[in-house]
Amino acid sequence: MGGRRTGGRRTGAWTRAFCLAALSVVAGAHANTSNGYNLPLGVTGLSRDIYALHMEVFWICVAIAVGVFGVMIYALVKFRHSQGAVPDTTLVHSTKVEIIWTVIPVIILVAMAIPAAKVILMMEDTRNSELSIRVTAYQWKWQYQYMDAAEGVNFFSTLARDSNFARQLRSGIDPKSVENYLLDVDHPMVIPSGTKVRLLLTSEDVIHAWWVPDFGAKRAAVPGFVNELWFKVDPGKEGIYRGQCTSLCGRDHGFMPIVVDVRTPDDFKKWVDEQKAAVKQAAAHAAAPPPTAQVLSTATN
Repeated sequence: MGGRRTGGRRTGAWTRAFCLAALSVVAGAHANTSNGYNLPLGVTGLSRDIYALHMEVFWICVAIAVGVFGVMIYALVKFRHSQGAVPDTTLVHSTKVEIIWTVIPVIILVAMAIPAAKVILMMEDTRNSELSIRVTAYQWKWQYQYMDAAEGVNFFSTLARDSNFARQLRSGIDPKSVENYLLDVDHPMVIPSGTKVRLLLTSEDVIHAWWVPDFGAKRAAVPGFVNELWFKVDPGKEGIYRGQCTSLCGRDHGFMPIVVDVRTPDDFKKWVDEQKAAVKQAAAHAAAPPPTAQVLSTATN
């Protein structure tokens, strides 16, 4: 009897230790979430829908884990050998149990599939977009070609020079001294807030991926194909948002950042007008004859 009581005490101590460890894991997960380990809530309606779906599935998984591991722990503690439990060798089949453990997962999957399908359909709905931008990926830069009201605006976006210098071997520059190291570009993509923006993504060399976490937007850029992606930044959420290429696109893959400058519609219109004026000025300058030609023409006359 004494041996059994000692074993029971040891088992009880192990059970209490396991429960404390489980509580520590749960508390740690909550702390990690508050420190930014969860999905970002984002600045678009789509990103918030994705976040809500993520949290719904997460809590369903937590409930399943609590139920399954709770039953397992109860069975291990309640029916342990030290308490004189004897295994039931007569139970080899139960149609009722098999139906239950088939129906319940089906119900759970359907409950998860309905909101997931709704979000997926919303992600693919690029209709009624107000601004389209063709995005072409290269190793290791992005080209943005504006359409619709901003037709004619076209530029490349590459890693900022200070980050590029600091990343060089034996550069002597401390990367920590560079603001937004490897996450800044020379020419950010500019878009208006409160506007449904559609991106037409393709690539000129290998597979890339355009990703900005705060937009809830990520899509592959594949050579020979055009993929669509859309987002609409909430009014009042103007600012700078950063992302990266998330495909292993080759050597120097980590040096292909994405920067989006979200402005008010009025400021965006001013920016478009400035870009178009600069394009016209550059075209006029390119069409003008060089100074030597003008001098020769004057001398001939």
